[in-house]
Order: sequence, then structure tokens, then C-alpha cells
Amino acid sequence: MSPPITWGVEPAPLILACILWAVYIRRWITVRRSSDRAQAPVWRLVCFFCGGLTIVVAQGNPIDGLGDHLFIFHMIQHLLLLDVFPLFTLFGLNRVIMRPITRRVQWIEQRIGFLAKPWFGLVGYTLGMWIWHAPVLYDAASRHDSIHLLEHMTFTTVGFLYWWHLLRPIPSRDRMTSMGPMAYMGVTKVTVGLLGMALTFAPRALYSFYDDQPAWWNLAPTTDQMMSGALMATEQVLIMGVAFGVLFMRGLREAEVQAQREERLMDRAEAKAAADDAAAEADAEAARRAADTGFMRI
Repeated sequence: MSPPITWGVEPAPLILACILWAVYIRRWITVRRSSDRAQAPVWRLVCFFCGGLTIVVAQGNPIDGLGDHLFIFHMIQHLLLLDVFPLFTLFGLNRVIMRPITRRVQWIEQRIGFLAKPWFGLVGYTLGMWIWHAPVLYDAASRHDSIHLLEHMTFTTVGFLYWWHLLRPIPSRDRMTSMGPMAYMGVTKVTVGLLGMALTFAPRALYSFYDDQPAWWNLAPTTDQMMSGALMATEQVLIMGVAFGVLFMRGLREAEVQAQREERLMDRAEAKAAADDAAAEADAEAARRAADTGFMRI
């Protein structure tokens, strides 16, 4: 037996996506027409568009409707809001595109204190997943639209905050360097991966909400839960792998830029030292000539 499937778009997420697209496209076109044209490639525009589209798809049907009947589609919603939306959105941004609001963002980060620290993003991401998958809260969110909305807002917020610290497009004193990003992702992979494994290998169905559902597509609640946990664990591995690759490539570019900067500084230092030596030799030569001239006069 198949669950009822409907197709449609929710107005609120579509309006939000259209506002984001309008603001971004205007700025993207401005950068493309400036001397910083290279900082606004088409692939960034495509990524940002996909970020807005992710919200529309995650909150629309059939995913939202099927999430009311099957755990695995509710899990798909969570992962789209938690990881896919923030990743696409941040891939569409860089320091040049965000230049008009850079100081404002930095001012906000300074005012909110520890809330802007990487450790808070990691803790928020992990606790957000664990807390909202506790049976009492998950069942409440499944039965009440207001709690369901709060759940999705939580996932979107903690997901964006988590990925912001890894892929942040504007400079910050709190930016992670060296092995920081690897440890950051590694801790998350373990903590959230354990939740996925717990759902996968749980001996019984944990959420009473699905006990009242028919066996859609002949999926028992335990099977549905097992598939959802496996999806969570697999998604964590894949997403973290992609993020690791991006961070590795960015680290190589930053290392190359740093090496070039150090080489230029070294060249300048050597040139200055050579100029100083030449000036010193010229002064010494002038002094010798003056001494010789004085001796001949005597």
C-alpha cells in the first residue's frame, strides 16, 4: 500500500528563496561588472540558487507530505535543512560578494560572544540532532505543526552555524587553521554517526507516532527506522568527505598564497639588504677618496 502522494510548493519557503535569490543576483551582477569579475564565477551563482531550491524542496511536497507517514522522508527533510542548504548557500558566497555586509557580520559576531565561537557551532549541531531525535520531542514535532516548524528552524540554524565556521567566506580571528577543521569534522562525524547507528540497530521502533501508521510500501516501523538511521550515518560520511576535499583544496591554495607572500617579502628583504650594502660600499668608497684627497693635500 502506497502513502498519499501530493505535489506542491509551500508559499513561505518559496517567498524566502525568491528574496534570497533577488538579493544575491543583484550583488553577483555588480561584482561581475567590476574589476573583481573573477570572484563571481557562474558556479557560485548556481550553488546559491541550489541552496534556495533546497529549502523549497525540503518544505514542499512530496517530501513534506511523505514525512508525515514515513520516518525516512522526515529524515531526508532534516538532512536537507541541516547540511545541504547551508553547504550550497556558503559555496555561493565569498569575501568579495559579501563585502557590503562584512563589517555588519563582524560586528554581530563580536556582540554575541561565545555564540560565534566554533565550539558552539559544533555543540549546537550535535545537540540539535540528538535532542530532536529523542522520542518525546520527535513525536511532539510529528503531531504538532508549531513544534515541527521549531524543529526545522533549529536544524537550519545549527546547520548553517556549523558549516559557517568551516567554510566562512569572510575573515575572522576565530577562523580555524591547521588541523582545527579536521578535528571539528571528526568529532561531529563520531557524535552524529553514533546517533545514526543507534537508530539503525535499535531493537524496536522508538517513535510511537509511526505505530499508528499503516505499513506503507510494506515497511514496518523498525525497518523504516533502520533505513533512516543508515541514511543519516551514510550522509554524514559523504558530506564530511566532500567538505574535507574542499577544505583540503582551500588549504593548498592558502598555503601557496602564503608561500608566494613569504617569497615576495624575502625578495624585498634581499633587495633592501643589497641596496643597503651598495649604499654602505658607496659611502666607504667616498670616505676613502676623501681621505686620499686629504693625504695628498698634506
